[in-house]
Amino acid sequence: MEKKNNSSKGIKAFLKSRKARHGSLAVVLVIAAVALVVVLNIVVGLLVERFPNLKMDLTSNSAYALSDDAEDFMSHLDKDVNMYILSPENDFVGNGEYFVQAKNLLEKMEAASNGKFTVSYIDTTSNPSFTNKYKNIDWSSKDTMAVMECGDRYQGVKTDDCFTYDEQYLSAGYYQVNGTTIEQATVTAAMKVTTENQVVVDFITGNQESDYTALKSLISNNAYDVREVSLLTDDLDEDAQFAIIYAPKVDLDAKAVEKLEKWLDNDGKYGRNLIYIPAPENTDTPNAEALIEEWGMKLTDGFVYETSEDHLLSSSDMFVFITDYNEYYTDGLKNKDIPVMVYQTRGIEITDENTSHALLNASDRAGIFPTDADDSFKPEDGITGKKIAVAAESVKSNSDAESRLIIYGSDRMFSSDFMTMNSLNNADFFMSVLNTVSDKSDESVTITGKKLDNTELGVTDVNTTGAMSIIFIGVIPIAILITGIIVWLRRRHM
Repeated sequence: MEKKNNSSKGIKAFLKSRKARHGSLAVVLVIAAVALVVVLNIVVGLLVERFPNLKMDLTSNSAYALSDDAEDFMSHLDKDVNMYILSPENDFVGNGEYFVQAKNLLEKMEAASNGKFTVSYIDTTSNPSFTNKYKNIDWSSKDTMAVMECGDRYQGVKTDDCFTYDEQYLSAGYYQVNGTTIEQATVTAAMKVTTENQVVVDFITGNQESDYTALKSLISNNAYDVREVSLLTDDLDEDAQFAIIYAPKVDLDAKAVEKLEKWLDNDGKYGRNLIYIPAPENTDTPNAEALIEEWGMKLTDGFVYETSEDHLLSSSDMFVFITDYNEYYTDGLKNKDIPVMVYQTRGIEITDENTSHALLNASDRAGIFPTDADDSFKPEDGITGKKIAVAAESVKSNSDAESRLIIYGSDRMFSSDFMTMNSLNNADFFMSVLNTVSDKSDESVTITGKKLDNTELGVTDVNTTGAMSIIFIGVIPIAILITGIIVWLRRRHM
């Protein structure tokens, strides 16, 4: 009994001791800290869910940040647009990290739209009749990922439009996602359902044209109705406002030229525009060049090269260079300081200054390399001392409308590589011309895809880097060390 009493007295004495009081206080502090972290985590989670823009993107390539074009487009939406993802939300993000990224970007697009753009996830397994009202979408292919809807207008959005795939896996028959293009696909579909009267653009085929997929996608992505027409068998669409001949390796025949002339004249009403882009492989095109000369312009017999160092991309290749803007079509550019680049371009001589003018120029230190030049030709031999046009237009008009023949001397300038480079204005300038001529106020939308293959934090600012180094390498370790010393000293004197 005495031992039990002694034990009880010992426990009571310990509980009343200074060590027990400090220990209890420490336990309470730990529990409070854990509770605070849990509460903060819940609150922050709710806030981020309610306000997606609170999410911080520390990836070096801003993989989770909304692009300027997408944010600008969404912030100016003036119609209600609904996007229906044809999958339960959990199943959608369960497809992998790029689908999680896509979901985050869509949430930020919702937030930027001020309530005009909403995303919903539809379980078509439990609601199979949902797709019945969208009769103009081909559901047999089963690759439609979403439906974009505005009023009674709708557009299917394919999975292939929203993601890119590793070509090595594709060649083996597997689909391995390696990037997302969800922003471009979403903006494109939204533009199409909100644009009531789309401008028709005909690509003319039948003359062994070069691959114009990149240019066609650019135009289509900016809510133009893009079609293909062969002048060998058909006429141009009566409602088409633009026709494009892209780098034909075979000259136009006389019948095709006649059709083009008649279409451009439009019974004297004008209002139509032909864009001609010659092929570098074919400089023998007398029929096409006769049409061009009729409009007060002429293609040079050879390719333009540049000797001005501030225009050259590399001193090792004089045929790749940046150009100077003329006064036309620059108002629609987001940044006029960004240049247009050309590669292996024909020059354009203005023969009638009353109707024709240059759009893009090489410098006055540029020259023409003749197609029949031999080894004795030197760069200084072809320098003219005047600026050489590498893009130009001619205008015919009446009191009500205008028709145009627009020439770009290089098809390479519209390759996907050149048009997706943020440091070049190739895509924006082309769209500025189309938008201006067709009286569309929209700026061009060129959004590049995003990948998650970079694990860096993406902090490149010197001041920020220095501050983070001081905090994580200096302040935090020292604070932990001092705290440890204080705790050790206090416990030693208990």
